[in-house]
Amino acid sequence: MLRVSALAAAAGLLLGASALAPAPARAQAAADCPNNGTLRFGVEPYEAAARLTPIYNHVGDLLGKKIGCKVEVLITTNYTAEIEAMRSGKLEAGEFGPLGYVLAHQVAKAEAGATFGNKEGQPETYTAGIVTWPGSGITELKGVAGHSFAYSDPTSTSGHLFPAYALSKAGINPDTGVKGIYAGSHGASFEALRNHKVNAGELNSQEIAAATIAGSYKPDMFVELWRSNPIPIDPIAIAPSVQGPFRDKLISVLQTLDLKELPPADLKIIGSSGGRLVPQTDAAYNDVRDLVHVLNIDLNKLS
Repeated sequence: MLRVSALAAAAGLLLGASALAPAPARAQAAADCPNNGTLRFGVEPYEAAARLTPIYNHVGDLLGKKIGCKVEVLITTNYTAEIEAMRSGKLEAGEFGPLGYVLAHQVAKAEAGATFGNKEGQPETYTAGIVTWPGSGITELKGVAGHSFAYSDPTSTSGHLFPAYALSKAGINPDTGVKGIYAGSHGASFEALRNHKVNAGELNSQEIAAATIAGSYKPDMFVELWRSNPIPIDPIAIAPSVQGPFRDKLISVLQTLDLKELPPADLKIIGSSGGRLVPQTDAAYNDVRDLVHVLNIDLNKLS
């Protein structure tokens, strides 16, 4: 079993009050808005909060205008903190990574309703990857054995679950077969690789897009050792506390929300080539659940 419980034990803390990033909705709070007129929207920290906050403030503003509620965006300190926030009634909605969503569905009764769409109006996908850098001495995935390796977060789909599976398929125990560290985010994993702090690590397609926009990524910086099949991108899930007509309205708005006001660079970071949200279902993440079973991960220990 992957030994992630100790690393996840410190999770569950949210950023302080200064990290609350309110997205001002122009409409007055409607009578059916939750939490005294405010919808609290969580986002996992798949990138640095400083990068995500202005983007999701804009998303929150667009959402607030459509539902007639004030929207407060909260970038949590780590993946499991967002799950705990929803479980404890501090979030009405949130964007979760696929593995984080599977856990949130189990322990917080979160329910997928929407996701980011592609140009065809279908749910976007992304890929996980394992890379090294030229000169590391590693030329194939099996060669990662015994080397330092950067995962992003214990509850990250592309930053932990899929790389662990790839290592296992290559005959490497993902816990003991590498000198693994949890960098904390995909951006931190990228920096560890870029600065040769680790010999190999996870690098997903969204981080490549974000680093390319920032001017810090070039294809010749890394040697790709493995790439996953397409993975359904992050769902936006609704808390069980949101019920009745407002729940129906919120889901309807989320499934059709136009994001084209966002700058193209921001759309690339959040992973929407189509510039809009589209419907998504819980069943879309069954393959992730299956992989959790294959790797014998105890979701309860992640929470």
